[in-house]
Amino acid sequence: MKKVVLAYSGGLDTSIIIPWLKETYGYEVIAMVADLGQGEELAPLQEKAIKSGASKLYIEDLREKFVTEFIFQTLKAGAVYEGDYLLGTSFARPLIARRLVEIAEKEGAVAIAHGATGKGNDQVRFELSVKALNPDLEIIAPWRLWNLKSREDCIDYAEARGIPVPVTKDRPYSMDRNLWHLSHEGGDLENPWNEPKRDLYLLGVAPEDAPDEATYLELGFEQGIPTSLNGQKVPPVKLLETLNELGGKNGIGIVDMVENRLVGMKSRGVYETPGGTILYTAHKALEHLTLDRLTLHYKEQVALKYAEIVYDGVWYSPLREALDAFVNVTQKNVTGTVRVKLYKGNCSSAGVKSPYSLYNEAYATFGEDGVYDQKDAAGFINLFGLPLKVRALMEKQSGLRK
Repeated sequence: MKKVVLAYSGGLDTSIIIPWLKETYGYEVIAMVADLGQGEELAPLQEKAIKSGASKLYIEDLREKFVTEFIFQTLKAGAVYEGDYLLGTSFARPLIARRLVEIAEKEGAVAIAHGATGKGNDQVRFELSVKALNPDLEIIAPWRLWNLKSREDCIDYAEARGIPVPVTKDRPYSMDRNLWHLSHEGGDLENPWNEPKRDLYLLGVAPEDAPDEATYLELGFEQGIPTSLNGQKVPPVKLLETLNELGGKNGIGIVDMVENRLVGMKSRGVYETPGGTILYTAHKALEHLTLDRLTLHYKEQVALKYAEIVYDGVWYSPLREALDAFVNVTQKNVTGTVRVKLYKGNCSSAGVKSPYSLYNEAYATFGEDGVYDQKDAAGFINLFGLPLKVRALMEKQSGLRK
């Protein structure tokens, strides 16, 4: 019997894909769930997968790799998609796909299956990763093949086969959770005029429900990588878990946005990224202190392209590797400490220091100094503004300017 490895989450889509694959192809279904920090969601999956018809379930703890190889590298790049989205789902997919391929090769499977819809980005991310890592594997995408047309159809399909799913017709949200974020889509959120309900948030509270006193944190970085919290070294996974807890309590990291999907349509999603928002805020403040103007400005352009690469699912590409080389060089002096203030949904820098600071108070002071001759500015302005002056003279002489 041929085998297929399914990217399994225990959610609605992947729960019904197990019996569908068996009924449609006659394949033995091996399920794989990646532990990326879903927490209590993982506990019932072993029993549920087997009852749904899987021959076995791999539960792979990929949290450390997720943080160190994917999150931190994207953080160092400063990549943010369309100004708001911190890519929580996007950079999880290539890691999951890599492990799917490894298990498929171990089990001698001929195919990999996923539960991404034909309207979303994840189908591209999963499949491009598989093609890059093992082009011989068949890819099965049930949402592009079966006759089920809606989430309501899927719920009915599951109920007919006695498969419990964590979704009801009253709360039909599609959610994706990992150490970095929790996303919400579907249901009443499909109308961008609808404000998210207060009970939607699971990682934290709404900003108006946060404490009336600010919380201060000190984050330490070494070459762009966060390594300590309040003066104490903290392992990567624990650091992010702690920041999620502290950020969530203060209503940090809630983003409600309409984004441009790769497949051509706009979609509305609500994202909770408390710890990630704190890290991005601190990292940006430290870069402003330690990077020179030319490098900082060029890196901002690279960040836009890096975000697009991650969002579009081409993580395993030469361009991403090349940009990583550039980013890693820029981070050599991004070392220091940032004080961060959390208050009712707002996250801001409240102090920054570094042994590689390019801020020199002796030059920047408004007081008397002995190192900066302000008369030098006149010559600089004359030369810098010369093209503007020459153009103005031409326009006056030619009659273009009256």
